[in-house]
Amino acid sequence: MTGMLPLKNIRVIELGQLISGPFCGQLLGDFGAEIIKIETPDRPDPARDWGAVKVNDKSVFWPIIARNKRSLTLNLRHQEGQDILRQLVGDADVLIENFRPGTLEKWGLGPEVLQAINPRLIITRVSGYGQSGPESHKPGYASVGEAKAGLRHLIGDPDRPPARAGVSLGDTMTGTFAALGTMIALFARERSGRGQIVDAAIYESVMAFMESLIPEYALAGHTRQRTGSILPRIAPSGAYPCRDGMVIIGANQNTLFARLCDAIGSDWASDPRYVTHDARGSHQAELDDMIADWSAGKTMAELIKLCDDYEVPCGPINTAREMLADAHIKARNAIVSMLDPATGLDIPMQAVVPKLSETPGEVRATGPELGADTEAILAELGIGPEEVQNLREKNVV
Repeated sequence: MTGMLPLKNIRVIELGQLISGPFCGQLLGDFGAEIIKIETPDRPDPARDWGAVKVNDKSVFWPIIARNKRSLTLNLRHQEGQDILRQLVGDADVLIENFRPGTLEKWGLGPEVLQAINPRLIITRVSGYGQSGPESHKPGYASVGEAKAGLRHLIGDPDRPPARAGVSLGDTMTGTFAALGTMIALFARERSGRGQIVDAAIYESVMAFMESLIPEYALAGHTRQRTGSILPRIAPSGAYPCRDGMVIIGANQNTLFARLCDAIGSDWASDPRYVTHDARGSHQAELDDMIADWSAGKTMAELIKLCDDYEVPCGPINTAREMLADAHIKARNAIVSMLDPATGLDIPMQAVVPKLSETPGEVRATGPELGADTEAILAELGIGPEEVQNLREKNVV
């Protein structure tokens, strides 16, 4: 299958760390791009030690975010390290970086320098606030970007302070848009022959997911608020209690609501209070209460089967335990396992998304040990063992 990978022969230099830039690299690597991940010898990517859970004293986050990558240690604060990067850029297709804007320029490695070496180079720049504007110089983490873009204001219950999702949404949103922008730039290069800069800001990536939040306020003075597990005036759609847990039911279209009413054995679908989308929205709380009274008398399995029988969208609220046991997830191979040399264990992880019928991606290796490919990559540049040792002694590699 490896020979069919659609991004084979695309060389990517990844200068990012933590999540946003490296997630972009992960996505490109999943589809066959050669990812050369560069880390400072004595200041490696903190993601190597990321996460609350360690196995054999090793992070189980690193094998995923750095999968399908090669590891090169290189100190870009050192002139010789900068010279090596310039050599690498010569035949690279993409460079990903998520430093604070201006950092590459400070090292003499700005886009005008790198693209003078290789005019076909695409430079994907990930940052909190973008490469321009009065706040572009500020450090930016996903949490701050999510807040700036309005997402944090909407997460949680209305009577409590803003909450957060249990994963770094802002980072992965931005990494996804960075990968999309990179692919568009690669496609455009086929026509123009020239590379370009992809400017992916965390807060803008989050804003792109905010639906009609902005015009709702600008045109109607409406400010969305935290609403817990429901969306206002979208009913019925939410979490409903069972005897042994909770399930999600989504029946907020007329046809779906009618089928839910058939499952319940009610005549609500013909009741003027619930017959239309707007009517159900106006009576959302009472409708949810009635559905909850019905669902509370059933087990989760009984409720899900009943909804399935009547073709009403319904499902459990899974944790990792349930996901690993889920028959559909198994049938789709949505979780794959890969032997991780660092831990000596098979690491289960999410598979490549999306699935392509002719040129699917694949997980080929877990995240590499620091500098595992340094000698091999430098040898490709004509740098021999003695010079590598000299560079090591000077903390260049």
